[in-house]
Amino acid sequence: MLKGKAFKFGDDISTDHIIPGKYAYLRSNLPELAKHVMEDADPLFASRVKPGDFIVGGNNFGLGSSREHAPLVIKMAGVKAILAKSVARIFFRNAINLGLPILICNTDDIANGDQLEIELEAGIIRNKTNGKVLTFGKIPDVMLKILDEGGLLPYIEKHGDIKL
Repeated sequence: MLKGKAFKFGDDISTDHIIPGKYAYLRSNLPELAKHVMEDADPLFASRVKPGDFIVGGNNFGLGSSREHAPLVIKMAGVKAILAKSVARIFFRNAINLGLPILICNTDDIANGDQLEIELEAGIIRNKTNGKVLTFGKIPDVMLKILDEGGLLPYIEKHGDIKL
């Protein structure tokens, strides 16, 4: 079970919001780049997020370029999952490949600062702050296995191949 605090953002959070362009020179220094994650959407996010917390978005999260650094620095900042109404396809796949769960659900009943508990295999989100229970679509078993191993590369290193 994942437990943490929700950091709520709106619609159309792009990879430029996640990794501000002015820090592109830090792509070879990911720990430093992670200190600026989400800075253009919330200048204080990186200093307030704690290991285990969640990013909650609206529609079209992760749009823009296909930078795999975007979900990677989110994960490096300690975020355990992203919840959004919809997610850009390539961002979704990059996040799963890097071991960061993306949960597609209605995020209207989640406010900034809410405490959440998530059961990935059951597809359940419990908002401990307002008492609401939300659901998300079942994550395919192959994706759960990739997430359990911390990403696609660790999965392949351990198992040698994806068994479908």
